[in-house]
Amino acid sequence: MDKARTAGFGPELTKSQNVPSYTFRTIPHPGFRTLLRNFAKQQRFASTLVIAEHNNDTLGSITLNAISAAAKIGGDITCLVAGTQCAKVAESVSKVKGVGKVLVAENESFSGFLPESLTPLIVNLQNQFKFSHVLAGATAIGKNLLPRVAAKLDISPVSDIIGIKSEDTFVRTIYAGNAIQTVQVTESVKVVTVRGTSFDPASTDGSGAAIENVPDATVENSVSKFQGQQLSKSDRPELSSASIVISGGRGMKSGDNFKLLYDLADKMNAAVGASRAAVDAGFVPNDLQVGQTGKIVAPDLYMAVGISGAIQHLAGMKDSKIIVAINKDPDAPIFQVADYGLVMDLFKAVPEMTNLIKSS
Repeated sequence: MDKARTAGFGPELTKSQNVPSYTFRTIPHPGFRTLLRNFAKQQRFASTLVIAEHNNDTLGSITLNAISAAAKIGGDITCLVAGTQCAKVAESVSKVKGVGKVLVAENESFSGFLPESLTPLIVNLQNQFKFSHVLAGATAIGKNLLPRVAAKLDISPVSDIIGIKSEDTFVRTIYAGNAIQTVQVTESVKVVTVRGTSFDPASTDGSGAAIENVPDATVENSVSKFQGQQLSKSDRPELSSASIVISGGRGMKSGDNFKLLYDLADKMNAAVGASRAAVDAGFVPNDLQVGQTGKIVAPDLYMAVGISGAIQHLAGMKDSKIIVAINKDPDAPIFQVADYGLVMDLFKAVPEMTNLIKSS
């Protein structure tokens, strides 16, 4: 017999018998031990807190992506709606499929999603409910808030994940999207930001989750104060959520030439973006930048016009369903990722496309 399996056997001679009797000690099979550990993990990793982004009136679409990621982790999903007069948002969140509970915290200090105000609230909720995961979208808000939460909890956050392998193992990109990294987290709480373009939005046809008010949502923030915000208005779709995006690069040569893209975008109901080179050159404002240090987009159609294809730009649009590149340089790296490529002077190609759409 295997020594590992006989280690628990020991002879025990009795005075009343001439033959030895044996005392048996049960030793669980290693596979059974693993099964027990995994079961214990599942029991422990059973609840996720998702931070909802909103404007006190409508729910941000990134929250639906974060809830979808939470559903992949498994277990109960609780969503935190913090703000002022945000009952309408809480009602919307309660109808998202997979959400089991909505926590509402209303306080003037939560205006503007200042991390100095929200962090104490989230830490208090974590201490109370012992969530296994805390998730938010990998937006300016999420990237500003969750690292602070993680620091207060004395753990390391995981940023900008694009996939989930298990409740403690996540996938993200590194080196401007040139490599994929798999990260296993051993912390008791997993604090994670989610790349919205990598997860489908959760359905909004849920049965209706319970809505509860946070009993003590009073926090003190003496280091920062929200003064207000001014959002740019445009008749075009919002860049991050548009189904069609037309981006220009340094090849546009000037900001005035971006009018070519605006005219085409208006005909196609598309959003307009830009590469970092175009932004750094002052052609367009930085809120149009697509890339690793700009906005991450994944439209049904992405048109790269006069963009060479630096890896930092590719990291922000490589998940697009169809990529079309227009560049007069046949060796431009953008053609390596494009589904369709047109080697042509953009100042001839774009007006022709606009005219063709007009005539149709």
